[in-house]
Amino acid sequence: MDSKDPAKAVRPTPPESTPAWAVSTQFALPQGDAVAGGAPAAKAPAAPSPFDVCHVGVVLRVVLGVQAVVGLGVSFAASGLSDALDRWAQSAMVSLPASLLWLVVACAARRVLGRAPEWGQWLWACSLGAVAGALAHWQARWLEQWVTGLPVGLDWSFVPPLLTGAALAGATLAWLKQRAHSQLPAHAAARLAELQARIRPHFLFNTLNTAIALVQIDPLRAESVLEDLAELFRQALSSPSLRGTLADEVELARRYLGIEQLRFGDRITVRWELDEAVLGAEVPTLILQPLVENAVRHGVEANPLGGWIVVRTRLQAGQAVLTVSNSVPTQGPTAATAGHGIALRNVRQRLKLMHDVEADFDAGLQKGEGAQPPVYVVRIAVPLPPSSQGVANR
Repeated sequence: MDSKDPAKAVRPTPPESTPAWAVSTQFALPQGDAVAGGAPAAKAPAAPSPFDVCHVGVVLRVVLGVQAVVGLGVSFAASGLSDALDRWAQSAMVSLPASLLWLVVACAARRVLGRAPEWGQWLWACSLGAVAGALAHWQARWLEQWVTGLPVGLDWSFVPPLLTGAALAGATLAWLKQRAHSQLPAHAAARLAELQARIRPHFLFNTLNTAIALVQIDPLRAESVLEDLAELFRQALSSPSLRGTLADEVELARRYLGIEQLRFGDRITVRWELDEAVLGAEVPTLILQPLVENAVRHGVEANPLGGWIVVRTRLQAGQAVLTVSNSVPTQGPTAATAGHGIALRNVRQRLKLMHDVEADFDAGLQKGEGAQPPVYVVRIAVPLPPSSQGVANR
């Protein structure tokens, strides 16, 4: 066996004479400043823009937060609860349009503002907040003029909304920056935990043993196993992307389950029920493979008689719904109690970071009808991008 360092054999840009099969099975180094040959390693993903406010959860939090602050502010001068509610309703005529205007402009200009320097982001946010507050107050004064006939002029009444808008915009930007910076460490922690739970030595050894056994009797299948294994490790160790499409996740899960089908043979049955209209939905990378691995561990490997797995995607209420179902052993520990739930917690956390309240996650045993055994089901629902919604509605 060659005793050379295997890292020296890695080349990020192989020569033109390198065959295609060799390119497809090369590994990328997961960390380090550079790989062999002097080429820079893949850059770590940058923190998302703090102005990425185009999410229902962010909009709700900002609007409700501003309304809460305004309500507390006007209650100081109120004589009672009824008066406080009346003052808050009047103030909402100014604060609500101002909040929505700030969010709409921030969403539209999020890419440009995300590349602006730190001082520029603060200046823009506070200035827009001041302008939005002044415009909303002018709207309220215009309505007052329409009712009473009194003229609208620039007076002291415009100063408090202007300053309040700037202050609330600054507080909102501070929260958005904290939220954006928290996504990258949480993703890194989730990625490390998933790698620890997913790329286990026994899986590598079992896969290599399967390939070794196939080399003599079926070299083509052995090559296919090694290519699938290389793709799994390449995705897990070298992909810097935080998000991908559901189609990419399905393809990676197919490779993994293809390896397991060679390993378990007739003991495992896999069925795919895929709706192509929802495969363009965006999901965190490496989110499906841990779920199907859990299904193999707790539904197939734990049962001497084997088991089955069903992966299904469908369109439901304008969302892409992914379900992974598997049989559970009728005796001994089941999928609900055998594991520590690390993969499920990681999936739930990353869905929340990416889609916030627009995503839905549920996992647990579902009782079968009559004498049917229970089934373990993991269900994920994520919003469809506008482009995919148009295709799905055709």
